Amino acid sequence: MSNVSLSAQPSKLSMDKPNDPFVVQRASKDDLAEILAVYNQSIAGKQATANLEPVTCEERMQWFEEHLNSATRPIYIVRAETKDSDNIGSKTLSPIVAWGSFSDLYARTAYHISTEISIYLNKANHGQGLGSALTSWMLTQAPSLGIHNVVALIFAHNQPSLGLFRKLGFEQWGYMPKVCDMQGFIADVVMLGKAVELSTETANTVMLDTAVPEAKTSANTILDTVTVAKAMSDTNSETI
Repeated sequence: MSNVSLSAQPSKLSMDKPNDPFVVQRASKDDLAEILAVYNQSIAGKQATANLEPVTCEERMQWFEEHLNSATRPIYIVRAETKDSDNIGSKTLSPIVAWGSFSDLYARTAYHISTEISIYLNKANHGQGLGSALTSWMLTQAPSLGIHNVVALIFAHNQPSLGLFRKLGFEQWGYMPKVCDMQGFIADVVMLGKAVELSTETANTVMLDTAVPEAKTSANTILDTVTVAKAMSDTNSETI
């Protein structure tokens, strides 16, 4: 069993505003409503997801529980950490401002080394480098999850997201023309991919389909700061 993959403690995403950092950690069972609130914001723009109507907690509960119970396909949430003006020295965390997930690229067992990445941001937090920071941080986690390849499926008309992922080293691995009826236009989808390094030690310890104890998903300490580059722009990336 991979101790690394089961102990996804909160980490700080180092941003341009050091006094107002973002904290990323693995989602817990109480986070679904906030996760979907961020996700549903992205639907109307028809750039970030092929869903055309808002989704409910009931509709996404099975999807959510599958991620919570998987050691290798986590959902990560991001909150803003701010100083509490009423209590000097203490800090508070905001509602979820962004989230990202690793999902099976395909259900067949042999595909376990490859995964799809999805990133969604609260509209108010675009343009802060948060999309780049979260994506970069997730790429550092991928090897401990047994992931060799990370794939992003992005609409061809979503140029900001394509630019963000390409800046982070993703290359075009495929192109699917006219595959989505967006009710008003037909959309192409671009497959971008990136291979990530996997150490021999990690490869020998990662086990698939391992349940994640609740105690491990609710963390209480902040680990090392992860410094990441800021992309030119931030948007959400397909898909959920």
